[in-house]
Amino acid sequence: MGTKPVLRVVPALTARTQLGQILKRVRQNKERFVVDRRGEPQAVIMSVEEYLRNFGKPPLVLQKVRRAAKTKDLDRIPLRTINLEIKRHRRERRVKND
Repeated sequence: MGTKPVLRVVPALTARTQLGQILKRVRQNKERFVVDRRGEPQAVIMSVEEYLRNFGKPPLVLQKVRRAAKTKDLDRIPLRTINLEIKRHRRERRVKND
């Protein structure tokens, strides 16, 4: 069985100002965050995979997309490459529409 996710409590202000870092830790370290306001829990931040595993089944279309990406090794493309491809596509579309 896998390791149990780490649970951290953060104030709402910290969650707002450090959201990018929190999301990175959720993805990389499988951490969960409880966001509290004035000492009262308000929300939980966890990975989508963990949420779906614990609370729901992913939609069939998402399952198909993930399987197709995995068979083509597209699930290992770095974020930088993805962003460059999006930028290229948008530039081509802009030129085409002009």
